[in-house]
Amino acid sequence: MGIKASLIRPFAKKTASNIEKWASNPIQAQEKVFQNLLSTLKQTAYGKENGLQDVNSYESFKEKVAINDYEALRPYIDRIIQGEEHVLWKGRPKYFAKTSGTTSGVKYIPLTKESIPNHFGTARNAMFNFAARTGKFDFFDGNMIFLSGSPELTKTGGINTGRLSGIVNHMVPSWLKASQLPSYATNCIEEWEIKLDAIVEETLQKDMRLISGIPPWVQMYYERLLDRTGKKHIKDIFPNYSVFTYGGVNFEPYRQILENLVGKRLDSVETYPASEGFIAFQDQAENNGLLLNVQSGIFFEFIPLNEINNPNPTRVSLQDVELGVNYAIILNTNAGLWGYNIGDTVEFVSLAPYRIKVTGRIKHFISAFGEHVIGKEVEEAMLYASQKHGVRIVEFTVAPNINPTDGSTPHHEWLIEFAQTPADIHAFAQSLNEEMCRQNIYYNDLITGKVLEQLRVQALAKDAFRNYMKSQGKLGGQNKVPRLANDRKIADLLV
Repeated sequence: MGIKASLIRPFAKKTASNIEKWASNPIQAQEKVFQNLLSTLKQTAYGKENGLQDVNSYESFKEKVAINDYEALRPYIDRIIQGEEHVLWKGRPKYFAKTSGTTSGVKYIPLTKESIPNHFGTARNAMFNFAARTGKFDFFDGNMIFLSGSPELTKTGGINTGRLSGIVNHMVPSWLKASQLPSYATNCIEEWEIKLDAIVEETLQKDMRLISGIPPWVQMYYERLLDRTGKKHIKDIFPNYSVFTYGGVNFEPYRQILENLVGKRLDSVETYPASEGFIAFQDQAENNGLLLNVQSGIFFEFIPLNEINNPNPTRVSLQDVELGVNYAIILNTNAGLWGYNIGDTVEFVSLAPYRIKVTGRIKHFISAFGEHVIGKEVEEAMLYASQKHGVRIVEFTVAPNINPTDGSTPHHEWLIEFAQTPADIHAFAQSLNEEMCRQNIYYNDLITGKVLEQLRVQALAKDAFRNYMKSQGKLGGQNKVPRLANDRKIADLLV
């Protein structure tokens, strides 16, 4: 073990102990967060204008604070941009995390002095916890790569503004900065293809031990390294590479192809970061559930997904959630987001401690015929069929075909880029269909009732998804291909 790893070791063990402590008392931790948030909320324009002065309990809080999306809070964000203080949180935000919205155009998510530790601190704690629990500290002695957006910032109403991953780059402490790649200059390159080549050149001769990024873009990095060197596996280039961290997409559909590129199975740590807050992370290597981040300035609420569009949906705090229910996750944060629906859906896989898995996006579903298929279902069906037929998938998306041009019965169309095409694509489609019927009773009823015919698989050409993302200006960074949609906007551009 090197010097840096030796120095980090006691801090990592203390971090793991603290995580275990608050994870074992989650309701108490959440109540403390709630009261701290409430005390500040009462002093803000939002709190005063919504009658929060006399609120002291969660039940009364729900009566005063509506479920909000960005559009609902946008008038308050605009007031902050115009220079007003104490609008959603005390003072003014330190940063705006700039994201793109489907209805709002550009969104400006506030990051405050109090909320910033939630972002970088949780990422650090997740890695410290992994090292402490596994005893694997050696990756701290080598180089680490974080595939992120540009760290260049602009000003919005006098507030520093940029992509969250770029903002976090400014928070990297000196002990980690010396090990971090790519360089600031390379991270500032906007054109992904050019940036990727620069990252390859910078890292090629380094002792890379940890790589972090979204799986499809890490795959591109691996492939570019292998093309550049002529090597067969990444392990031949980086023999000490041992830890892969990721978030934003389900890793399992990518696992086989990434591990084939690396040439060995790696330890991996899943995280659940968002511009609105760092929500959860994998706290045990043997457990795929993500530990809910209950002591980091976020008070969580949950709404059963089947009630999300109701005028008065059931709205519960952590102590009243149940296993196996698909919930919309609602945030109240020390960045000044109140009753904020981030658009993600989760399911609890454990209540002691509280662990979740991300099941999809509220707006990413197919219900053209009332089937309400969600991301979790298509990803698990794909994993099942891929393993059964021994095939590898690069990327895929699913869309309804309501009016087939050949006059056939409507069906779901699976657009798939295969790394290894199945020997019998019809049998592969049959396996997908069987697993979808098993997972979704409504889909099964539509199939058996002949409202829908069995799903169809459309094999796409190599790089189809990369070319699509490039055409949309979304190649690289934190951008992801939606796994399913209730229309054919993506599908029609792919076929």
